Amino acid sequence: MNEETKKKINERYQQELNRGEFFWPDSIFKDLIVSLGIFVVLLLLATFVGIAAEPKADPADTSYLPRPEWYFLFLFKFLALYGQIPVIGKIEWLATVLVPAIGIGLLTLLPLLDKSHYRHYSRRIFALTTMGTVILDIVLLTVMASLPVPPDAEELAASTTLQAIGGLWIPAAVLTLLVLIYAFRRGMFWESTRRSIPLWITVAGSLAMVAMTVVISARAAAYPKPEEVEVASTLVDQIVAGQDLYSVQCVECHGDDGSVAVIEGVEGLEGEEITPINSTDVLYTLTDSAMYEVIAYGRPNAGMTPFGKAYGGELSRSEIDYIITFMRYTWDDRFEAPEIPELFPPLAAGEVPSYDVHIAPIVKRYCVSCHRAGKDNNNYLMTTYEEILTTGDQVDNNIIAGDMNSYLLQVIQGTPIMDPANPTEELIGVMPPKSVLKPNVVDVFIRWIMNGMPRTAEEAAALFVEPTPEPEATPTP
Repeated sequence: MNEETKKKINERYQQELNRGEFFWPDSIFKDLIVSLGIFVVLLLLATFVGIAAEPKADPADTSYLPRPEWYFLFLFKFLALYGQIPVIGKIEWLATVLVPAIGIGLLTLLPLLDKSHYRHYSRRIFALTTMGTVILDIVLLTVMASLPVPPDAEELAASTTLQAIGGLWIPAAVLTLLVLIYAFRRGMFWESTRRSIPLWITVAGSLAMVAMTVVISARAAAYPKPEEVEVASTLVDQIVAGQDLYSVQCVECHGDDGSVAVIEGVEGLEGEEITPINSTDVLYTLTDSAMYEVIAYGRPNAGMTPFGKAYGGELSRSEIDYIITFMRYTWDDRFEAPEIPELFPPLAAGEVPSYDVHIAPIVKRYCVSCHRAGKDNNNYLMTTYEEILTTGDQVDNNIIAGDMNSYLLQVIQGTPIMDPANPTEELIGVMPPKSVLKPNVVDVFIRWIMNGMPRTAEEAAALFVEPTPEPEATPTP
């Protein structure tokens, strides 16, 4: 630094000292304003964006794809991409230890590496272009890590290649060129181009990185959406979810009210005596954790198979918790149940129910426990709309549009279907076998079948018939 430059800097430094700023209250006030702004932003994000709820951690769920918090997603994606390089391989410590250590080391040594006495951004092109490239790459790697996983191996390989080009090779090439230019900055050529060349390299590289990310995102938009896991966040939602799960998994043996003491109609368990699970002997003596173990592990000696996924069953940890919550708030008199919404919207006069809105929740609650694959049900499945209409040994008679003699309507109203070859033997018994449907539920099935079994609410609305107003009575003179 020559004497003239040093003199100018000292003069400016003295001017700044004379003008000055007090730590209290000036600097503190600025800090408070910035802190308040950050707090308001976090409050708005928590209120209007929030975090998607996830079920409890379940080691048995092998389909779960763990991801770090968003501020580590770029390192997560970097770890996945550089591991595809044959020479390097997937060495975790390289991304988790070496790269962060290099970054921290560069920041620590920055005062020694960059000795420029200029502070204005126009004089710090190398620092701005280098850091700008790194920050942009961090943002784009975070975006790439948030994209859905490709559905097949071929698409996965193509997507990984594009991500490696956009997230590793292009920024690495830009940073290498910037370092070379900075290392060999000499002569008149450097004086005339010290700003333009690094800027053009950075801009070109940034546009290429962004373009590659846009292409990757456009390809990812065509991937099939991952199945969303519904998480019951409120107590009411947990009780309803537990009741639906209980109806599918438990009602066949324990009945819809948990009062069964002798199992009937279940192959392999016919006549088995059990303790009613709605009794105080169970609810008062078993803690929630004990109930969880019974449901998850089962009781093989008593014929109860495991229901937890970790032990070969169908239920996750959260789903078992929902069943326990339902049992507590339904049968345990020590718990006060909240108001539970109706299973389906009530029907107005002339309104036609639809499968999506009315029939599906009823079937899930009362029918699917028996009418699904692997159960003794005359091959009549009811897990989907198509199955209800097209399966069963008596498929031609189960549901007939506009016909009150449909087998389904008869059995839910208490009339069994007798075998034509042997009139004294039941072909199909009364449904459901361990409970009686409420009149409004039966009414929904009758209206649905008599109006052609519409699937969607829009189809049902088109069949709505406005009730004819009754004529006013003529006053008697």
